[in-house]
Amino acid sequence: MSGFRPKVISLNKKPGQTFGFYLRSEHGEEGHLIRCLEMGGPAELAGLKDGDRLLRVNGTFVDEMPHGEVVDMVTSSGTSVIFYVLDEESYKQAKAQGVDLANPQKTPAENNKVGAAVPKAKLCYLVNSRSGFGFSLSSTEGNPGMFIKLVVPGSVAHNAGLSNDDRLVELNGENIEGLSHSQVVEKMKKAGSSLMFLVVDAKTDEYYKNKSKTIGVWLASIKHLPHKPRVADLSKGPTGFGFSLSYEQNKDGHFIKDIEINSPAQSSGLKEMDRLVAVNGKEVDSWTHDQVVDLIRQSGQSCCFLVMDKFTDKMYKLGNVPPLLFLDTLNDPSLPPSYSEALYLPTHAQPSTPEPERREELKPKLCRMQKSSGSFGFHLNGIEGKDGHFLSEVVKDKAAYVAGIKDGDILVEINGINVEKRSHDEVVEMIHLSGNSLEMLVATKSVYNQLKANGVNITSQLLGECPEVQVQSTETNRDERHKDNSRPETPTEAARERTSSSSSEDSLDEKL
Repeated sequence: MSGFRPKVISLNKKPGQTFGFYLRSEHGEEGHLIRCLEMGGPAELAGLKDGDRLLRVNGTFVDEMPHGEVVDMVTSSGTSVIFYVLDEESYKQAKAQGVDLANPQKTPAENNKVGAAVPKAKLCYLVNSRSGFGFSLSSTEGNPGMFIKLVVPGSVAHNAGLSNDDRLVELNGENIEGLSHSQVVEKMKKAGSSLMFLVVDAKTDEYYKNKSKTIGVWLASIKHLPHKPRVADLSKGPTGFGFSLSYEQNKDGHFIKDIEINSPAQSSGLKEMDRLVAVNGKEVDSWTHDQVVDLIRQSGQSCCFLVMDKFTDKMYKLGNVPPLLFLDTLNDPSLPPSYSEALYLPTHAQPSTPEPERREELKPKLCRMQKSSGSFGFHLNGIEGKDGHFLSEVVKDKAAYVAGIKDGDILVEINGINVEKRSHDEVVEMIHLSGNSLEMLVATKSVYNQLKANGVNITSQLLGECPEVQVQSTETNRDERHKDNSRPETPTEAARERTSSSSSEDSLDEKL
């Protein structure tokens, strides 16, 4: 493992309530241990696991501090605290390898100032706009290779991560190093509006040539890709995880369906029709439905999923990118900081307002709405030649207004899909395809600009407790009540061992 990147977990409790865990120092065990998690408590719901090691409290490194001082730091934090934690296995590996946990992205060699980071190729995803991709492809006689030139600032190519003099290695998952200039251009034309490039800059190219290594997608960073798989940590509730697993041959994969309201599945961020890629780090694409179900059940009370929505899935398949490459990048120190990490970046001046109030302000809004009178009651606007969309002309008392949307709010996600770099037409189509129900993640211009200035990736994970504003018509509420009342009782564990709700031989569903 090239690095040990801790999880950043924000805990919130009500006055008089506990965070729902014990912090212990145990004989024969190193570090400050998370123990005795209260089921359904803030710590368990936030994703803490038994045996996790606490590394930082509100940004302060505590691994080498006396246990009593660390306890005092947690208790004096009030009703909210931010932890950096490392799971038990990773913590012990890091200690055995001599990793400096105060700077876990470095390898032991780097800690001793012997080695250096290995350069990586880049995966860049481009979606054509009305003004084109914004780059030229160049080749020079006597100098093998196709090179990116004349990258236009602010263009599709620039925003995708391409730089002048990058060498093109693969196009849509196919190696093009032996093709002529005209052949590569022809392939780009036939590919249509979406392109996935694997490129290397001059330094990376020279590094792998000196080592006589073939450059492929397995050596690439995905940090420039606009859509990424998601990691979902689930802790089983009284009636299970709260979703069904469906295998559909015509869609070639295992899919999350029938997510129950307020279930562990919903709390973990799973979405309807997410494709399940890996369970506890094991890729399951080639596994049968029964094998995946057995693996999940063998996980016991907790399970970790890697999932992809349909847009991410389509993008990854275009470039033949293995989804597990995403897990490798979780240890990549060049990735942007998380929301909680960015709040403690030392380069930014602290405002005069108290820290908890500042964190509360720097959050987007998740607004769910049900169409009434034929519209949601807002206009979608964009600026020619620039990424991003904002909302205007919000009609008072209509769905968008009641959901909390204000004129000038910046649109970030639609139904869990990031749309910041999508074209105006694509976003309009996504709204139309949503039908009568729509979920939008938005942020005021001020919040949006502050988060972006800190390098924060804006997602619904920034929301914390009570993240959404929701509005539905009376008719919809009646439908939801009817649906809840008509749901059969949750079967016992024995009855759940083989429950199929499939109406087709091409589909298998399993309640979990």
